[in-house]
Amino acid sequence: MWDSSAGCASRRVARTAPVALWRMAACFGTALALGATSLAANAQERPSTILVLDASGSMWGQIQGVNKITIAREVVADILADFPAEQNLGFVTYGHRERGQCADIQTVIEPAPGTASDIIGIVNELDPRGMTPMTDAVIAAAQALRHTEQPATVILVSDGIETCNPDPCAAARALAQAGMDFTAHVIGFDVKGEAEALLQMQCIAEETGGRFLTADNAQELTEALQQVVASPAAPPPLSELTLRAVMDGEDGPFVETPITWTFTLEDESFEIAGNPGVIELRPGYWSVTGYHVALEQEQSAQLAIVGGQERTHTMVFETPVPTVSLVAPESAAAGSAIEIGWNGPDEPEDNIQIAPVGGRYLHYAYTRDGNPLRLQMPIEPGTYELRYSLRDREIIHTKPIEITPIELDLIAPDTASAGSVVEIGWVGPAASEDNIQIGPEGGRYLYYAYVQDGNPLRLQMPIEPGTYELRYSFRDRKIIHTRPIEITPIELDLIAPDTASAGSVVEIGWVGPAASEDNIQIGPVGGRYVHYTYVQEGNPLRLRMPDDPGEYEVRYSFRDREVVFTRPITVTE
Repeated sequence: MWDSSAGCASRRVARTAPVALWRMAACFGTALALGATSLAANAQERPSTILVLDASGSMWGQIQGVNKITIAREVVADILADFPAEQNLGFVTYGHRERGQCADIQTVIEPAPGTASDIIGIVNELDPRGMTPMTDAVIAAAQALRHTEQPATVILVSDGIETCNPDPCAAARALAQAGMDFTAHVIGFDVKGEAEALLQMQCIAEETGGRFLTADNAQELTEALQQVVASPAAPPPLSELTLRAVMDGEDGPFVETPITWTFTLEDESFEIAGNPGVIELRPGYWSVTGYHVALEQEQSAQLAIVGGQERTHTMVFETPVPTVSLVAPESAAAGSAIEIGWNGPDEPEDNIQIAPVGGRYLHYAYTRDGNPLRLQMPIEPGTYELRYSLRDREIIHTKPIEITPIELDLIAPDTASAGSVVEIGWVGPAASEDNIQIGPEGGRYLYYAYVQDGNPLRLQMPIEPGTYELRYSFRDRKIIHTRPIEITPIELDLIAPDTASAGSVVEIGWVGPAASEDNIQIGPVGGRYVHYTYVQEGNPLRLRMPDDPGEYEVRYSFRDREVVFTRPITVTE
């Protein structure tokens, strides 16, 4: 049997928000309740007691083969047999007449002297069947005691959770605020392992300055009732203990997942939940264990609690090192993309990388992309390492891999005509974005084609004669192979009249590379074109003359980018 005078409040105190919330979370119960009001302040006035007895369906539950209602009948009969005849005694019960009705509450006997035997007879005839409106029953008992302004004490014996009123704890506070110095001693009857019910019952006791005890059988229920009916001596001053759970150091972040706290002193043991965990304990050398539910970790401490002194204790939990492995070959060809299997935490932003040993990563793929995933290998041969990066912040596992050389080649003629399109064969990694380029030696590329377009592929040659280089560009980032090519001149010419009428259409013959987008234009000398026709329209092609007379030029535009040949023409009226 556990007495919360070792671990719950017996006085009203101002609470911080976390404490108040924790207290409130503890405020629901179903029950057998005994309300005792001791009017010792006025010797002329008889003490008044109200018994509130749970007759809900849950009382048919059994303890060691005996129904709880049967145990309650016997214990109540024993207690009331010695109840002082001169004291007022009343009786309230609920759940005894209808199923599923929260309003099934009855004040059977108003408080009066000499009623104990009548109450014992009524209790013996009760047939539990209904709901558990425990809170409203306690309110009914309190209303029966409103004739007195003396402090009222309720002894509540509960076997479960309130099923009607959402906040019995608030109801207890409301009674006190209404003018009754309302104290509730609560006994949890057969609620072992029911954390929510324990918290609810403890809250009622705490908010009204009472005690909380538990009883798991008839003998313990008798002893518990005897303790609270006997008006026990005031307990020693309690101490508020605040427990903090943090990660990886005293100044680490608060644990936001569930934490439970277990308290043990001699033969007493109980548990609360929350972070921070706040509780009032009696003096003693307490064993306290914090349990991190998500990590399944425990931390324990022996704490000396001194009466009336607040204390805070922090327990540090360690982030576990995740189990990680990478499944990959010992070697891979330069520039290839290979499958990597992995085992790891798979947190957001986790990724698999490849990099020089101890150096910055070169390529990566997120674990969310699959398992196995595909990872691009570097183009330079050598020793590298595969890495598991946790949240893209911390390398938590590595595995070596050797990158082996591959053959690189470009198959192309030594020379090509200016502006022509040439077939280029290639040998290379064929990675994503790989392309074949042509550009001046050491200069920026002029034209390119992706290797995915075929092998051989077709590549546009520059229009300007000269020495150039063909290049294999790896992932469009790095030139890994080159070969020279000479671009030779070609004949360029335009066959057109010296004059033409404004607005007329004239046939123009042409000699040129006939590349994609090549066109014949007419425009003012050095100015923007006025009209054009693509060379693909024919040879000769038809070109419209400007509407305004004047001096113009006919132009050959290479790929619609560069004018490579001109000849003058006069447009007449």
